Amino acid sequence: MAENVKAAIGSATSRSAVLGAMFLMATSAIGPGFITQTTTFTAQLGAAFAFAVLVSILVDVAVQLNVWRVIGVSGQRAHELGNQVLPGVGYALAVLVVVGGLVFNIGNVGGTGLGVNAMLGVDAKIGGAISAALAIAIFLSKRAGVALDRIVVVLGTAMILMTAYVAVVSGPPVGDALRQTVLPDQVDFLVITTLIGGTVGGYITYAGAHRLLDSGLTGPEHVGAISRSSIVGILVTGVMRVLLFLAVLGVVAGGVTLAQDNPAASAFEAAAGQVGLRVFGIILWAASITSVIGAAYTSVSFLTSSRTSPRRRNAYTVAFIALSATIYLLVGTAPVTLLVFAGAFNGLILPLGFTVVLWVAWRRRDLLGGYRYPVWLLGIGVLAWLLTLYLGYQSIGGLAKL
Repeated sequence: MAENVKAAIGSATSRSAVLGAMFLMATSAIGPGFITQTTTFTAQLGAAFAFAVLVSILVDVAVQLNVWRVIGVSGQRAHELGNQVLPGVGYALAVLVVVGGLVFNIGNVGGTGLGVNAMLGVDAKIGGAISAALAIAIFLSKRAGVALDRIVVVLGTAMILMTAYVAVVSGPPVGDALRQTVLPDQVDFLVITTLIGGTVGGYITYAGAHRLLDSGLTGPEHVGAISRSSIVGILVTGVMRVLLFLAVLGVVAGGVTLAQDNPAASAFEAAAGQVGLRVFGIILWAASITSVIGAAYTSVSFLTSSRTSPRRRNAYTVAFIALSATIYLLVGTAPVTLLVFAGAFNGLILPLGFTVVLWVAWRRRDLLGGYRYPVWLLGIGVLAWLLTLYLGYQSIGGLAKL
């Protein structure tokens, strides 16, 4: 009887962690930059942006299916696999992730401050400090893992529901958007690559997969569950992107010109007045605080191994968040040049890390417990990899300019 109870509790904890992994990936992608990008591109392309959203989601699925399956089946983190493929590669990947994650986390803390300001009118720095303290409290909790999973699921669900409300209120031309999903009036490849980089670039690529390892759902016997989790996670991101696109499209189609300094806030206010502005504040805060958590958790997962104790890992995560918040409070925001530099780093992380993932899938069956990797999955992974090489090439150009 006792054994059955323990098994049931273990199963429930595992399911919670898997759900948390899906939402951690999704909410890590849905940050302040995600909201600003989606709003700006919708205002720029109108209903034709629907095509870019569709393509980016398909590429995201191809990348995450491969990343989750290789990491999940092998039971090892991306940098651990990298060092086994070629000594030193894992360390290089870890440096890129941590540097990029730290700089972007300064911006994420800033996003929480702006969200609190839009919600309650509180000074942005005070809002950022309070939000960082809340994120730190999660990892100081004795049940940090459970708290992490519940927080990202609740806030992720809240973001989707609130954005759906504004999407309905704004009255977007859904028919035109559906048509242009497959027959766009305009195609902008730079927009598509930017969306892909913002959704599966940098630390975001590994957020959910690394959290999955903590659930214990690893090994060839769990391939089906691993694949389903990765698809649901990226689809949650896609649903949020579509709803935000429709919310802004309804405003733009109505002839409203969005404010240059804060286009997303002006779109929500135009759609639902002061209520819309407060809702935007909640969405921005939720998107930012979950990105603070996701960036810190994932960056620290590259500084540790599967042998590191949860207590030590949580201590590192707390220090990471505290450092991000301190820099934000001293500087006011992440310096623009550093953000551009970190963005370029993100463009390098995806091809490097994804090359390791595909190499393990193709040539290192020993690291996958003898699992025979599907040829079709490797094929779509290679197609997505070619695109990541293009993104990486573009990023090198950005680094050269800096």
